[in-house]
Amino acid sequence: MNKFSFLLICLGMTTVSFAQLTVVVKSKSEKINGAASDGYASELLGKKEDVSSAWGKFLKDIGKSKNPGGTITITEPAVGATVYEKGILYATVEGNEEKATVWLGLNKEEWTVNDIEIVTAELEKLVYRFGVKFYRDQIQKDIDEAQRASDAVDKQKQRLLNQNKDLVNKLANNEQQKIQLERSMETNKLDHFVLLQKIENNKKSQDSVANAGMQIKRVVEVHKERQRKVN
Repeated sequence: MNKFSFLLICLGMTTVSFAQLTVVVKSKSEKINGAASDGYASELLGKKEDVSSAWGKFLKDIGKSKNPGGTITITEPAVGATVYEKGILYATVEGNEEKATVWLGLNKEEWTVNDIEIVTAELEKLVYRFGVKFYRDQIQKDIDEAQRASDAVDKQKQRLLNQNKDLVNKLANNEQQKIQLERSMETNKLDHFVLLQKIENNKKSQDSVANAGMQIKRVVEVHKERQRKVN
């Protein structure tokens, strides 16, 4: 299995695991600092570590958040269109490697009576808004990962196209060289035959010249003998 097939399987598994995500918010009371606090909770699919990190960032946009002993305390919260300078919100997150539950609430004893109902209604919206944002952000990570994979595939595809173009050019050059070599071989065969014939002719010429030379030497000796007999 190549790396692209493995990546496609992983991306497919991620898509299935996050399919049909729905944020459900329920009212829930928690005991904070020994006092009952009313609020809203939502159970989200995802590692507690990831949910907790996103939850903390989300709450910082609401007000001044601190995390003493696991419970997040938010002072001067901006709820709806109003900043409550004396109001305090509390938030928690619990979970494991598969899912986590976020909770956001308040202690009614710490709030002005006229503000409690308005703020409590807004808390439900905030928890819901966070759930939607968390899921969308997680899916965006999957989109980014899929896009990176798509870019990698496109890059590999282009590399293979370029490689194919280079191979086709090399093949064309190779075929031209083959044609030239075949022509050279034919020429070489002809040259070889001609050279052999010339060598043979040369040997015959040498024999002929040698015979002529011997005859001429005999003639020379005959003339010398005639010369010696002159008296």
